[in-house]
Amino acid sequence: MKNLYDEMPNGYQESIQKGLGAVRYFSRNMSLGTGSKAERIARLKKEIKAADAIVIGAGAGLSTSAGLTYSGERFDRYFSDFKEHFGIRDMYSGGFYPFPDAQTRWAWWARHIYFNRYIDAPKPVYRELRSLVKDKDYFVVTTNVDHQFQRAGFDKKRLFYTQGDYGLFQSVNPSVQKTYDNEEWVMKAMEAQGFTRDENGWFQVPENGELKMKIPTSLIPKCPDDDSDVTMNLRADDSFVEDEGWHSASAAYADFLLKTEHLHVLYLELGVGANTPVIVKYPFWQMTLKNEKAVYACINYGEAYCPGEIANRSICIDGDIGDVLMKMK
Repeated sequence: MKNLYDEMPNGYQESIQKGLGAVRYFSRNMSLGTGSKAERIARLKKEIKAADAIVIGAGAGLSTSAGLTYSGERFDRYFSDFKEHFGIRDMYSGGFYPFPDAQTRWAWWARHIYFNRYIDAPKPVYRELRSLVKDKDYFVVTTNVDHQFQRAGFDKKRLFYTQGDYGLFQSVNPSVQKTYDNEEWVMKAMEAQGFTRDENGWFQVPENGELKMKIPTSLIPKCPDDDSDVTMNLRADDSFVEDEGWHSASAAYADFLLKTEHLHVLYLELGVGANTPVIVKYPFWQMTLKNEKAVYACINYGEAYCPGEIANRSICIDGDIGDVLMKMK
C-alpha cells in the first residue's frame, strides 16, 4: 500500500544515508583541532556571524548542560520514593523498570514526562543558543525529546525532533498511526500523586514530602480513537509512529539542507555522543566534506573531535556547552 508520505522528501532517511556513507569514506585519523580554547571559541563566534546558514545538530549533552540531568540531586528530589522502594538510581533506567502494575508505571512516567518536558530547563543554555542564532537562517535537528528548543523560543517550523517527543503518546495498536498530546493527562496524574503547584505554577514535592507512587485506575491513559493502551512516542523500535508533524519536519529539514548545500554553512554539533552518531555527527562530517564553503563545529564535554579530512575547516571545543556559549556573548 502506498504511504501518504512517500512523495515527501525524508530528511531523516537522507541524513542516515549520508552518515553511513561517511563511515565508509573517512579514515580513522581523528583530529582534536588546533589553537587554544579561547582561540577556538573566538573563531566559532566569528563563524556564526559570517555563515549564510546554520544547521544545529543537538544531542543529550545539550540538555545535560542546561541542567536536565537524569541522576543526582534532581532525581533524588522528585523520585526519592521510587529510589527507596524499587532501588531505581536514575531516570533513564527507571524508564525500563518492570513496574508491578500500570498504575505505578504511569505514575512514574507522569513525573518523568513533567520534569523533562513541561518545565523550563534549570539553566538558560537553550535561550543563550537562541540569542546567538535568532537572526540567522538556521535549522535544528535533534535526537532530544524534551521540547526545550521550543520552550526557549526557537521557531517551530525550523525544528526536527527525530526520535519523538515526551509530550506525545501513541497507541500500541500499529494500525493507529497517530500521536496524542499528553499535557492535560500529565497535569492530572501529577496532582493525583500529591504534587502541589508553587507560586510560578510549577509542580513541586509538597512540604510534608508525601507522594503516592500510583495513579487511580481511571487515570491510566488510553487511545482516544480505539481505547487501546498507549505508550510513549519515543523511537525504541520499528513501532515508533512517524506522524504528520514528524514527516513535515523531516521534509522541512531535507529542503533546508538542499537549499543551503552550496552556501557558506556552519554545521554546529552540540552534545552529540556515540549513541546515535549516524543521525547528526556523521552526516555533518559528510556535508562539510562535500561543500568546500562549509565549516563543522563541535562543542562537547570530552568528545570534541573531527576526521582529519575536514580538520582544516573544523572547530572542536572540549567543554561545557553552556560555558562556551556564555563566552561568545
